[in-house]
Amino acid sequence: MEFDFERLAADDRYKILTSTIVPRPIAWVSSISKNGVRNAAPFSFFNAMSKTPPIIAIGIQANADGSMKDSARNILDTREFVVNLVPRAVAEAMNLTSVDAPPDVDELSMADLATLPSVKVKPERIAASPVAFECRLHTPIEVAPSQLIVLGEIVHAHVADEFVLDAEKRYIDTPALDLIGRLHGRDWYSTTSDIFQIARPAAYSVRSGRGG
Repeated sequence: MEFDFERLAADDRYKILTSTIVPRPIAWVSSISKNGVRNAAPFSFFNAMSKTPPIIAIGIQANADGSMKDSARNILDTREFVVNLVPRAVAEAMNLTSVDAPPDVDELSMADLATLPSVKVKPERIAASPVAFECRLHTPIEVAPSQLIVLGEIVHAHVADEFVLDAEKRYIDTPALDLIGRLHGRDWYSTTSDIFQIARPAAYSVRSGRGG
């Protein structure tokens, strides 16, 4: 079946995107407002975009009433945030912070989440996250009213010691992180436990002879 995205309603486009682009990693973003109110919220329109400079991208949709989400407003106002990755053990707490709470609500306190100080940015990182990236705003792209794509430059990374196999070689025990991702619908998630390996080709070669 064909779908003309130029004709589909926004909600229908969203359904197709979130049902097919899976699994999606989750950026559990902690930020702080210009008035000092802490905020935490998960976003699954998220991934790494570049290593030089180290850029991550987060798509932050508008609220149902068309207003800008607190995370987007905080990032624009302060130009700092932390991306915390989400292990299975705190999935329920992460889900709690997805609620559309008023701007004066501290979701970190609401979900009873302990935090740790960051090194280079003001927003705190979530203690239960095995990986956290301190970021500064690189480029904001307002693709629609109150709808933002945030390009953030990672300025500092935290990886819990128990997941670092070799610090000098930067080897991380990725399966042990037990990170989760978003799937289809409102309520479905995946883990990273069902994995397989395929060796990458060492070099390009042209096959000769019959067959393909």
